[in-house]
Amino acid sequence: METVLGVDGLTVKLAGETVLQDVSFSLRAGEMAALIGPNGSGKTTLFRALLGLVPYRGTVTWRPGARIGYVPQRFSVAPGTPLTVEEFFLLKTGRFWAPAPEARWTVTAGLARMGLDPALLARPLAELSSGQTQRVLVAWALLEEPDVLLFDEPSAAVDVGFSETIYALTEDLRAQRGTTVLFISHDLHVVSRFVSRVLCLNRRLLCEGPPADILVPDQLRRLFGEVSVYPHGARLEKHHAP
Repeated sequence: METVLGVDGLTVKLAGETVLQDVSFSLRAGEMAALIGPNGSGKTTLFRALLGLVPYRGTVTWRPGARIGYVPQRFSVAPGTPLTVEEFFLLKTGRFWAPAPEARWTVTAGLARMGLDPALLARPLAELSSGQTQRVLVAWALLEEPDVLLFDEPSAAVDVGFSETIYALTEDLRAQRGTTVLFISHDLHVVSRFVSRVLCLNRRLLCEGPPADILVPDQLRRLFGEVSVYPHGARLEKHHAP
């Protein structure tokens, strides 16, 4: 399989602190992988570095012409911002001032894909609930059928049913279009079901491999410390000594 992303010796320092140290890995076209690690381990910073949003040392090499879709973990709009949902989408399509019928149809189809009523297009983006905003962001990321999807906790702020919808949809994109997917998640149940490879990050890349090799007690203790993993539960819990 063709390599779509190569990362070599990636190091990030912010405010004098080393957030990521000598991280190296690659992603193949059509691969679905998960990035896991404790809070503060640099997962979101890694995504930001891949997108060129923070300075770094080392190299990040994308396949020429690769289109990248990104869903951030947090997204907020100041109250009163005069931007509707439709205008938010049209900023991406480049038709903000003269929205063509085909652009509006594409946006409407994207919302329907996320289970949202097209009437939402007329609403101010700042007035949406957190769950609605997250669905809009996923639809926005998928709008132009990217080659690579970077999802930072894509199921944050949405219900369990829609969380399953997101992961099933990305698996369909991978199978049908060869879309490469890398997502950050604390949901080990989802990770074990949908990905072929797991990357373990705690400032450094500590381990990587198939879920069957990585999501085992010894590896998880190495990454997270003392944890309790519930096989059918949603998340991973860490316990501190009293």
